[in-house]
Parts: sequence; C-alpha cells; structure tokens
Amino acid sequence: MTDYAVGDIQGCFQPLQDVLDKVDFSPSRDRLWVAGDLVNRGPSSLATLRYIHSLGNAADVVLGNHDLHLLAVKYGGHPLKRKDTIQQVLDAEDATLLLDWLRHQHLAVYDADRDLFMSHAGLPHIWSASDAVACAGELESVLRSPDAADYFREMYGNQPERWSPDLTGMGRLRVMTNYLTRMRFVAQDGTLELTAKESISSAPEGFEPWFAYPRADNTRVVFGHWAALEGKTGADRYIALDTGCVWGGELTLMNLDSGERICCDCES
Repeated sequence: MTDYAVGDIQGCFQPLQDVLDKVDFSPSRDRLWVAGDLVNRGPSSLATLRYIHSLGNAADVVLGNHDLHLLAVKYGGHPLKRKDTIQQVLDAEDATLLLDWLRHQHLAVYDADRDLFMSHAGLPHIWSASDAVACAGELESVLRSPDAADYFREMYGNQPERWSPDLTGMGRLRVMTNYLTRMRFVAQDGTLELTAKESISSAPEGFEPWFAYPRADNTRVVFGHWAALEGKTGADRYIALDTGCVWGGELTLMNLDSGERICCDCES
C-alpha cells in the first residue's frame, strides 16, 4: 500500500489519469490524498469529481477555494464567474449526489503517525496542526448541516483579516475558511493579505509567505493553491503540490513516504 498526494487537479481529468498510470495506482491497494481544487478552470470537472468520488475510502479529500465556490453557486445562490467551467457539474444527472458528497469532505486532515498535515492553502504559524483540524471541524459541521446555505451565502469576503478565538458567527467561519483555502501571505501577528497571488518575491510590505515563519513543531505540511511557487518552498517540510496544471504546467503526484514526485506535462 502506498499513499500519494496530488496537487490542484482543477478539472484536468486526463493528466490525473496519466500521472496515476505512471505509478500503477490502484484504489484496492493505494490511497490518494487530494489537496483541494478538484474542479474549475479545466475542461473536465465532472469527470474528475466522478472519479474521486468513485475511489471511496481510498481517497482523502480536502476542499479548496474552487470547490467551495462550486458549492456556493449550488447552495448559496451565487452566480457563475466568467472563467468558471463548472456548469457541466451543475447540469449533471448525478449533481445532487456529487455535490452532497463534496460538502461532506474535509477542510484539513492530519496523520499523526507521519506528523503530516494537509489543507488546500497550508498551515498558518499561529495554529498548531490540532488547532487547524479543530477549526476545520467547525467548518465541516456547518457545511454538512441544514445551515449550509446560510454559510455559502455569506462565505465570500476578506474580513476579518486575523484569527481570534473570541470571534463568533460568520466572521469566525469566514476567517477560518480563508486560512485553510485562500492563504498565501500573512503578517507576524497572523493577519492575512489575500490580494497578492504571485511569487514569494511579490510579498507586500509587512507580509511573508505563511511558511516563512518558525514553528515549534516538526509537522510536515502538504498544500496546493499557490501555482506561482512552482512546487518550491525552500523547505522540505512544506510540500507545495500546485504546479499549475490548468495553466499548462504540470500535475504533481507525491509519494508521501519516499518523497518522490511524479509529474505529468499538462501543456496540451
């Protein structure tokens, strides 16, 4: 049995099949960790969702910002954006099944034996892995509840900018969502900067990449979301797997125990 993690698929179903074929992936034997953004911008969001859903217990999925956007369109009444490619999912005969399954996925997962954490955007230095999993659990409970539509209607926004355990209501849920699915640059006090999306060199004044700050633990962090990193963080413990497949880069699969990275060219 081998555990693999894959970066942002974003509806690029054929590259996903190609990279899994390279390792002879079998759901009867292996497990796939999916680092969020299963859908959107690529051509085959529906096929991707159906495949990951079909893996059952052989997949550990965390939701990314594009996955939440799909759910916000479905349950929160938000309009599609100009570059969205998720209408095929919304129109599918099995849309209800797939979207209900999607909203029951995680926002973060932690493997204590490996001391390995995964969320779509990473792990802010102001949280331990257990803090992040607890916050994710709060969000997951809401997404799976009858109140999910209320959450999705109010999900978007950059406020509050910083976590506090005293936050309540939608502000608390929104900032947790932003740390887990949208974070790139943060300040020393944990304040999020959510407008800058380019490389590390583009950090706004007073902000650093979230993985630049020291931590008291040795937890390894698997994440996606930040294609401009091109899979490089400068530290082995921070494993960036979004290598820009949907933008013509590569789809990256990583063996979680050996660290080997297997890539598939997505230029076509």
